[in-house]
Amino acid sequence: MTRRKRRSFSLALEGLARRVTEWVGGSWAFGAAVAVIVAWALTGPLFHFSDTWQLVINTGTTIVTFLMVFLIQRSQNKDAQAIHLKLNEIVAALEGASNRLISVEDLTEEEVRILREHYRRLVVIAKSEATLTRSHSIEDAEARHRRKKRLGDSSHADAPLPPPPVPSAPATE
Repeated sequence: MTRRKRRSFSLALEGLARRVTEWVGGSWAFGAAVAVIVAWALTGPLFHFSDTWQLVINTGTTIVTFLMVFLIQRSQNKDAQAIHLKLNEIVAALEGASNRLISVEDLTEEEVRILREHYRRLVVIAKSEATLTRSHSIEDAEARHRRKKRLGDSSHADAPLPPPPVPSAPATE
């Protein structure tokens, strides 16, 4: 099969999978599934609840389940990739955000574990701060923490101002 035909076949499968995913995720598909089960149950007395009658529903549900596993996985993979791309864009766009988190999903389990331990240090430092909203990176938090230690832990000059009071709504009668 040529590359062009493979690409065309792949696009056709992708379109089919998207349409089926949209359909089976809707109320009509659920209604259809319930109708099939009801019809099967109602035909039980007609077929004397035979082994063949039971095999029909077992085979049907097994086939549908088998296909749905792949369809759901495909949908979740695409959604996860889109979410990762959006998060990468946010991390890349935010000033002061750590670029080491861009495409973190591509790291090995060991690399993710190391990064997780790295960020746990931020939690420890943040818990020692007066407010949890003052630091956004480990490096900034560590530098601020060292600076505060040198100043005797009494300086909060760089603390953010408290939010303005929320005006109360006028009383209504």
